[in-house]
Amino acid sequence: MLPERLKAGDEIRVLAPSRSLAIVKGEQRRIAEERLTELGFIVTYGRTVMEHDDFFSNSVEDRIADIHEAFADQNVKAIFTAIGGYNANQLLGYLDYELIKSNPKFLIGYSDITAITLAIYQKTGLITYSGPHFSSFGMKSGFEYTLDSFKQAAMTEKEYIIEPSETWSDDSWYLDQENRTFHINNGYGVLQEGRAEGTIIGGNLCTMNLLQGTEFMPSLDNSILFIEDDNEIHPFTFDRDLQSLLHQPGASGIKAVVIGRFQKESGMTEYALQQIIATKRELQGIPVITNANFGHVSPFATIPIGGRAVIEAFHGKATVKIL
Repeated sequence: MLPERLKAGDEIRVLAPSRSLAIVKGEQRRIAEERLTELGFIVTYGRTVMEHDDFFSNSVEDRIADIHEAFADQNVKAIFTAIGGYNANQLLGYLDYELIKSNPKFLIGYSDITAITLAIYQKTGLITYSGPHFSSFGMKSGFEYTLDSFKQAAMTEKEYIIEPSETWSDDSWYLDQENRTFHINNGYGVLQEGRAEGTIIGGNLCTMNLLQGTEFMPSLDNSILFIEDDNEIHPFTFDRDLQSLLHQPGASGIKAVVIGRFQKESGMTEYALQQIIATKRELQGIPVITNANFGHVSPFATIPIGGRAVIEAFHGKATVKIL
């Protein structure tokens, strides 16, 4: 089930199903709202989006109420998450999936929001999106690639190719917008060659693994697996987290793996990643590509969870096409 494409004049609702919008600097919020307004959107906010507790989040009841109100409101065409965090999975057992299925809307976010995007896709069949938070739109520089990919995914009906960005950055841009460091992007890495087509499943790996053994975990059968993680992991934890995912029912049906670029603090190296993938017999014979613009390193693409993709990786070159 594909949500309607967004267009100028549509109302988008900003919600905080994980951490509160209150932790995002006012200047960053202002830039984000202005940028979305320039696209023609009407920006509104959930009633409790600025409230927070000692964990910089909000009560389950308030977060659920804001989500249900946004899906029930016929004027709202899209839901943007404020920011990530740690506790979005608290909400999964309380969401009204019939309400969501009856009122499909464009839903976007990443990181901790992976729990919600995957659960909603699994329970309703609604395609959701791994992509920029509302707060991400407050990035002053280096945002063009992210914005272009968002518009391709959200505002057009066409297939699109996720090209590697010209540069990438791993700095804490939200702490200092004026001093950014950008690196030349050498493109995708190809660890294993091949061609595959399948349904996109994935997001933040450690968050995705929170769904294992629950009714909220989508099948991995016939999937193109998109995975990424943040600076809280290191090669050892990524290795075991990936292995745990490969033990899931349907994992033998994974058709290809796309791995997002790692943050420097993770300590992941090209050699370490090669060795990790080489130990995964479950992935033998399928394409595996790395350094994708996807996840916690900016800029990043918008990926439809439940959409279709074609991966081609030959002679050190890779193509990722979203159908």
